[in-house]
Amino acid sequence: MSNSIVIIPTYNEIENIESIVRAVFSLHKPFHILVVDDNSPDKTSDKVIELQKEFGSQLFLEKREKKAGLGTAYVFGFKWALAKEYDFIFEMDADFSHNPADLEKLYEACHFGGGEIAIGSRYVTGVNVVNWPLSRVLMSYFASYYVKKITGMKIHDATAGFMCYNRKVLETINLDKIKFIGYAFQIEMKYRAYSKKFKIVEVPIIFTDRTKGESKMSNSIIKEAVFGVISLRISKFFNRL
Repeated sequence: MSNSIVIIPTYNEIENIESIVRAVFSLHKPFHILVVDDNSPDKTSDKVIELQKEFGSQLFLEKREKKAGLGTAYVFGFKWALAKEYDFIFEMDADFSHNPADLEKLYEACHFGGGEIAIGSRYVTGVNVVNWPLSRVLMSYFASYYVKKITGMKIHDATAGFMCYNRKVLETINLDKIKFIGYAFQIEMKYRAYSKKFKIVEVPIIFTDRTKGESKMSNSIIKEAVFGVISLRISKFFNRL
């Protein structure tokens, strides 16, 4: 039995899912995986079911009826993982933009390094992003700068989606109050944890853009993140977070 579960939300990740599952299970530290699939038309879930025959009780699948956003997929996964009594709960993309080997670094930062949240950070030691166009690098970098200025969080990569949570963080945050479903979700989770004085550490990683499948980024997601930060700060000011 592993004390750690990696939540991987999927929508049309048939080109990546088998490789990412095998990469996680090849690590020295044992991890379990929960795939939360939003009824992918490309049958991602069917591939996971096939892999379950090989990996048994290490690999879990929860299939939702339709695409409902990154944030709701993670909240669903968090509640599932808490019910199963995992101590360390991870977020990771399916597309290899996050190196599975870095899961062990995040785990060490939480289990041995005193962190209650560990962030796989692209910007804590400069700009460590591969294969992104300059325009997207600048948008992401300055988004984190913008979040830092508005919220006061001392975090270099506020929009990061490669994370490790100690279960007590997720037990303390009221997951039913999470408002955002796109990348603003990542900011909201960090801000709620920061507001409750949890220790957040950033672990430097190299982020590599996907080579297979399509990005889920959209203008509506960006808009949610920009205005969501202001909404969060106002809620905190009026003690309504």
